[in-house]
Amino acid sequence: MDDFDKTMKFNVEKEENTKTKEIMKEVYEALVEKGYNPINQIVGYVLSGDPTYITSHKNARNLIRSVERDELLEKMLRNYIGLDE
Repeated sequence: MDDFDKTMKFNVEKEENTKTKEIMKEVYEALVEKGYNPINQIVGYVLSGDPTYITSHKNARNLIRSVERDELLEKMLRNYIGLDE
């Protein structure tokens, strides 16, 4: 079978999941470095939409704003109930 006959699989969602996870880790670490409780701050941001819950240290505020809050909630819920792939 030639390589031409093979079908390549392309999965954008997995890449997006990885990017979102990396962003959230960076935001978490920036909050820790500044002495905040990162879980409380991120929850405050997700519930209110107010970016001032997130420090601007290491560009964390701009990073978290690049992820849609509804997308973030969906990923968190999927992770919580074990539906992550």
